[in-house]
Amino acid sequence: MPYQHILVPIDDSPIAYAAMEHAQDIAQAFDAQITLVSVVAIDPFVGVDFYKVAPSITDHIFEAEKNAEGRLQNLKQTLEQRGFVVNTRIIREVPPAIGIVTIADEVNADLIIMGSHGRSGIKKFILGSVAQEVLTQSRLPVLIVK
Repeated sequence: MPYQHILVPIDDSPIAYAAMEHAQDIAQAFDAQITLVSVVAIDPFVGVDFYKVAPSITDHIFEAEKNAEGRLQNLKQTLEQRGFVVNTRIIREVPPAIGIVTIADEVNADLIIMGSHGRSGIKKFILGSVAQEVLTQSRLPVLIVK
């Protein structure tokens, strides 16, 4: 089945950019559009009330969102110069995997391509694996790049 719309979650890690390279190849082969998405997540171990009383944390979140928007716009511009149709989205205030799956549905994506940091053992248990959660929750095919 040819893919028409590819969703690519992006953060500032090298593995996310590796996933982006795979997405470009597949998008080019199928003449598909690309939606780039970044997650601006609050710390799941800290309650919302803490953010109301801690302006420095709130500033950190705004800075993270500004950085994510800048990263997405830079990638969008690069991809558009290469002839791709590109959209961007920011996910806010939801767990990353839920946000990724929700955005995939909203934009009618038919493939998700994402990097996996390859955490294992206790790190995976404590931090969870966004890629694993997306695999579990998505009804779409998911290509995981390691």
